[in-house]
Amino acid sequence: MRVTDLHEITMTDPAPRSSHSGRMHVLIVDEDPAVRSACCEIAASRGFVPCGVDNLETAQRLLRGNSVDILILDLKSPAGSGLELLEEVKLLHPEIAVIVVTAHATVSSAVEAMRTGANDYLTKPFALEELAAVLDRAAERRTVDTASRRLREKLRSEQGLGNLIGNSPEMERIYRILSKVSQTTHPVLILGESGTGKELIARSIHSNGPHASKPFLPVDCGSLVPTLIESELFGYVKGAFTGATRNKEGLLASAEGGTVFLDEIGEMPLDLQAKLLRALQEKEIRPVGATHRVSINCRILAATNRDLGVMVEQGRFRKDLYYRLNVVALRIPPLRDRREDIPLLAAHFLERMSRKSETKYVFSDDAIRTMSEYAWPGNVRELENSIERACALSSGPVLRLGDMPTQLQDFHLHTHQGANGHANGAAASDPDVMPLADLERQAILDTLRQLNGDKLTAARLLGIGKTTLYRKLKEYGIGDSAGL
Repeated sequence: MRVTDLHEITMTDPAPRSSHSGRMHVLIVDEDPAVRSACCEIAASRGFVPCGVDNLETAQRLLRGNSVDILILDLKSPAGSGLELLEEVKLLHPEIAVIVVTAHATVSSAVEAMRTGANDYLTKPFALEELAAVLDRAAERRTVDTASRRLREKLRSEQGLGNLIGNSPEMERIYRILSKVSQTTHPVLILGESGTGKELIARSIHSNGPHASKPFLPVDCGSLVPTLIESELFGYVKGAFTGATRNKEGLLASAEGGTVFLDEIGEMPLDLQAKLLRALQEKEIRPVGATHRVSINCRILAATNRDLGVMVEQGRFRKDLYYRLNVVALRIPPLRDRREDIPLLAAHFLERMSRKSETKYVFSDDAIRTMSEYAWPGNVRELENSIERACALSSGPVLRLGDMPTQLQDFHLHTHQGANGHANGAAASDPDVMPLADLERQAILDTLRQLNGDKLTAARLLGIGKTTLYRKLKEYGIGDSAGL
C-alpha cells in the first residue's frame, strides 16, 4: 500500500493487507489533511496499518473491497453525513470498531452516533495521547469481539465442549455469554441445579480464554471440612498443626495466572468467607500458621446450586463476598427446561459408550421417548449415568426401557399406562399416580438399600452430587445412624 506525505491513498493503490496478517488496519475518513496525517502517524506508532481518505465515497469503496478493523470517522463531511456511513458500516460490517470525530460536538450528535453503533467519541481538537488511548481501547475491543465470535461459532459447530451440548435457545444463550466471559478475567458465578454441568462450564471458560495454558484448580467446598478448605486454598507452613510436616502452597497461590474454581461455594463457612474476601480484595493470602503474606494472581470462578441471595438475607452468606463473586452471573438451565437437547445428549453419551465397549448401541423407541419426557431431577449427570447403566445391563445392542433405571420405568408406567392400564396419560388425574418428589425419594432410598447405605456410590449411580444426596437425606429425616 502506497501512502502519500499526508497518508492519503487513491483507488489505484494496492489494497490494504488482510487484518488476519496480525496487524490491525485503521481507516481514517476526514477532509482535514492535518487531522488525517496526525491520526495516521499515531496509528502507525501504535503498531497499526493506517489508511487515510478525504471523502465518504472512497471510504465506502475501500470498505467493500478490503479488510478494516477500526474506522476513525469524521461525522461532518461536505459530500454527505458521516452518520450515514456509520449506519452502513454497522449493517454490513458490524465487527468493525468505529471511533467518531467531529468539531461540532453536541449532545444530540454524540447520542445519535453511539446509538447507531459507534464505540468511542472524540471532539476536535483532541490530544494525540487521547487518540492513542482510544485506538488502544478499540483494538482491545476488536480482539475480544473476534475471539468471542470464533468461540461462539466453535461452541455452536461442535455442539459445545464435552458434555456441554445442545441447540436449544437456552444453550444458545449460554454459548453467547461463554464466548464473552472467556475472554476476560472477571469473576463468574455459575448457578444451577446439581448435575447441570457447572464444572464443565467453568472448564470451558478457562480452556477457551487467554490463560488456557495456566492451571485450572477445582475445590469442592461441599465435601471438605472447613480446616481442609482453608489448607487447600491458603496453604500452610510446617508445624502449623499436627501432621503439617512440610510447607504446602495453597491453590490460590499455585494457580499463578490460572483459574481457581470454587464448587458449591454456598457450603463455605462464614469465617472462611471472610478470609476469602480479604484475599480477593488484597490480592494476597497468609498461609495457615505463617507470619508472612503471599501475593496471588488468579481468576476466581464459583458455582452453587443454592440461592445465595436468600442466604445473604438469612445471614448465612456474606453480602460483600456475594457481590465480589457475582460480577457476571451465568445460570445453567435444568435439563427439563431444554428437553429438545435430550436426544442430542443421549446420542452423544451412547456414541461414547459404543466406542468404549466396541458395541454399536441404539435406543428403542420407548426408551428414547421416555427419556425425552422424563423430568431428570439429576439433570445431565443423571442422564449420562442412566445410559451407562443401560449399556451395562443390556443383553444386546438395543437399549430397551427395561434396561433403564427403575425411576424411568415407573415414570413410563404411570404416564403411558396408568393404574388401570389406560394409555397415553389417562392416569394424569388418577389418585394412584406418585408425585415426582415421591418418585425421587423412592429412587434414592431404594438405591441406598441395594448398596447397603453406600452414599458415594449411590450418588454416582443416581447422577446427583454427594452434597445433594446428603441434603435430600436430611430433608427426609434420615441421618447417618438411621436405618434404610
